[in-house]
Amino acid sequence: MLFNSFEFILAFLPITLVGFFVIGRSVGRDAAIAFLVLASMFFYAWWRPIYLLLIVGEICMNFLLGRALLAQQGRPRSRALITAVIVLNILILGYFKYTLFLVGVFDQLTGTDYVVGAIILPLGISFHTFQQIAYLVDVYRGSVPRYRFLDYVLFVTFFPQLIAGPIVHHDEMLPQISSEKLTRFRLDNLCLGLSIFAIGLFKKTVIADSLAQIATPAFSAAEHGGLSAGIGWLGALAYTLQLYFDFSAYSDMAIGLARMFNITLPANFDSPYKAANIADFWRRWHITLSRFLRDYLYIPMGGNRNGEIASMAYVMITMLIGGLWHGAGWTFVAWGGLHGIYIVLHRLVRRSGVYDRLIPFAIPRRLAGQAVTLLLVVVAWVFFRAATFGAAGTMLAAMFGLNSAADSGVAFNIDRPWLLILSAGAVALFAPNVIDMFAAWRPVLPVDKSNQRLLIPVIQKIKWRPTLVWGLAVGAWMSLGALAILGWQSEFLYFQF
Repeated sequence: MLFNSFEFILAFLPITLVGFFVIGRSVGRDAAIAFLVLASMFFYAWWRPIYLLLIVGEICMNFLLGRALLAQQGRPRSRALITAVIVLNILILGYFKYTLFLVGVFDQLTGTDYVVGAIILPLGISFHTFQQIAYLVDVYRGSVPRYRFLDYVLFVTFFPQLIAGPIVHHDEMLPQISSEKLTRFRLDNLCLGLSIFAIGLFKKTVIADSLAQIATPAFSAAEHGGLSAGIGWLGALAYTLQLYFDFSAYSDMAIGLARMFNITLPANFDSPYKAANIADFWRRWHITLSRFLRDYLYIPMGGNRNGEIASMAYVMITMLIGGLWHGAGWTFVAWGGLHGIYIVLHRLVRRSGVYDRLIPFAIPRRLAGQAVTLLLVVVAWVFFRAATFGAAGTMLAAMFGLNSAADSGVAFNIDRPWLLILSAGAVALFAPNVIDMFAAWRPVLPVDKSNQRLLIPVIQKIKWRPTLVWGLAVGAWMSLGALAILGWQSEFLYFQF
C-alpha cells in the first residue's frame, strides 16, 4: 500500500488514526498499541501477505536473542552470540537481496550457467534489518534498557517508517512508545503531521513523478544507442532531482504520519543539493543511513583512530558496502566507490589547504564547492540509475560531448522539460525544507546545523504556524497532490532498495 494512493489516504489512515485514539481512550494504552501493530502488519501484508511471516519471525528471533544478551548483565556478554545473531540477520537479507547477483558473478567467473528461480525482495527488508541490528549491537554494548515485547514489535513494524525508513534508532522511538502520553490525542500534532504529509504528497506526485517522465525515457534510450548532449543532461538532471523529491517526499510523509500518532521520527534529508562539499552532502542525504554506516560500520572498523591512511581505507569499505546495500549490482558498487573516492579526495584537498589558497574568500569558495559537489553527485547518480555500465557510459559520453549523436529521438510526455528541471532545481536549491519550516515545533529530531546556508533571506523566514493561511496552503498541497495521483502511475523509488 502506497502513501500516495486513495485507499491509504481515504480509508487506511483515517480508520487507523481514529481507532488508535478511541481504543487508547476507552480501553487503554496497550490495546491501542496492539491495534496499531495489527494495522501496521495489515499495511505491510497488503502487497504480499506471505512476507508477514518473515518479518514476524525476524522480530521474535531478534527480541529473544536481545533478551538473552540482556540476561548476561553483570558478566561478560557473549561475543559469539551477538556475532551469530548479526550474521543470521545478514544471511536472511543476503538471501533475498543478493542470491541472484552472487550466482551471476559465480557464473561469469566459472563459465557455468546455474538457474535460480525468481526471488522477490520483501519490501523494506534492508531498512528493518539495519534497524534491528543497531538494537542488538547496543544491547551487547549494555546501552539498552529492557523493553516490552509489544513496544519492540511496534518499533519495528510502525507503518510510516516500515517500508522505506527513516532508519529509526531504538533510543529515538522506544521511549516514545513507552510513554503514557502516547495515546492522548493532540490537535497540534494532527495539524502538524497533516502539514508535513501534504508537503511530502505534493513533492512526490506533482514534482517527482513529473520528473520521472523525463528521466525514464532518457535512461531507457541510453540502453539502446547514442544520445545527444542535451538529452543526456536532461536525463541526468531529471533523475538527480526525481530521486531527491521522491525519497525526501516519502520521508516527509513518514514523519508527518508518525507525528499524527504522537511519535517523532528523525530527519532524513536536509537539502542535500545545497551541500558545500561531499562530506556535507552525506550529512544531509539519507541522514539515518549515514548515521548507521558511521556508528555501526566505520567507527567499529577503526574510524579515525588508526591514522589517516587506515581511515581512508575504512571510508572506502564503508561506501562500497553502502553502495551494495542499495542494490545487488555492480553499478551500485561503482556508485558507492565513487562517493568513497570523492570523500577521500575531499580530505586530501582539505588537509593540503590548496583550495583555500586558490579561492581565499568564503562566499565564492562555498559557491564553487556547491557547484563542484553537485556536478560530482550528478555523475555518480548516473551509475546509480543506469541498468548497465554500458548505459551509464552512453549517458556520460553524451553529457560530456564524447558522443557524436545529434538527435537521439527521445520523446518526453512533458512539454518544455528544461523548464520543469529549472523549476524543480530552484526548489531544491533555494526553498526551505521541512526542518526549516517546522523547526520551532520540533517535528523532527535535531540534525547537524553547523553549516551556514546560502538561502534567500525572505524564503528562510517562512515558518509554520497553525493559522488559516497555512491551513489553506496545506489544503492546496493536499488537493494538488491527490489530483496528481490520477495522472501517470508511479511508485516510490526506494521501495526496491
